[in-house]
Amino acid sequence: MTYKHQYIDGTPIHFPLGKIVCIGRNYADHAKELNNPVPTEPLLFIKPGSCTVPLEGGFSIPDDRGEVHFEAEIAVLIGKPLSRRPNEEEVRDAISGFAPALDLTLRDVQSRLKEKGHPWELAKSFDGACVLAPFVPGDAVESLTDIGIRLTINGEVRQDGTSRDMVNAILPLLQHISANFSLQPGDVVLTGTPAGVGPLKQGDSLVLELVGLSRFESRVL
Repeated sequence: MTYKHQYIDGTPIHFPLGKIVCIGRNYADHAKELNNPVPTEPLLFIKPGSCTVPLEGGFSIPDDRGEVHFEAEIAVLIGKPLSRRPNEEEVRDAISGFAPALDLTLRDVQSRLKEKGHPWELAKSFDGACVLAPFVPGDAVESLTDIGIRLTINGEVRQDGTSRDMVNAILPLLQHISANFSLQPGDVVLTGTPAGVGPLKQGDSLVLELVGLSRFESRVL
């Protein structure tokens, strides 16, 4: 199924699908579980928009490249251009929505690339590597420091975090990104994953939530 931005009530969002900006190790507990240091400034990498697939209806994962790990994240949809160190009010005004997302990683591939000192794109940017749910409108979220993200697989809660635990909070994070390169309407920022990441398997049943805001059921096909 082709991915297109939409709100949770089914209303289309008429922005082109842009780039996916990801934040590595933005929860200290996740950095520790992978034996990685906590960065002193945001660790950024980009996925192409073409790797995005919808959560609803189920999604597929590669079956010939080793383990595929899930990373549940709060996704932020950009609705207005941001560049050149915007203030927090400008950043807040540019947010069109929030959604739960999965940043998928070919973990075995990533480990081999890291050992060689190579970039991670093969592990992070494959087709289907960004699984994205519909968005809650930005103005429906009162506090950006209290957004919960939860992933349940086969009835077991695997990740349960909140934006208050982020190393870099959402508004300063968007300021940092847009001070280094512009964000455009239709771009999505994945804000990092809490602890609990692990492998997905074909047939897994998932519930992905922004706690109290949106809840979606899906399946690995």
